Amino acid sequence: MQAQEKLYHAIIWLPDPDVPGQRVTVIAKDLAEARVKLEVQYGKGNVYNLHNEEDANRPR
Repeated sequence: MQAQEKLYHAIIWLPDPDVPGQRVTVIAKDLAEARVKLEVQYGKGNVYNLHNEEDANRPR
């Protein structure tokens, strides 16, 4: 059975100090896949605060 894809939210900070952080979303099966997709698009080390709101709001 294939995992259901979820919507993940992230803030991207590019190396240029004059460029503000960008809020972006990506659809992925899990957090690891979401990070890989964003790193391919924006570069490694530029992805911060990556989360899925549904998972973040669950009781711990």
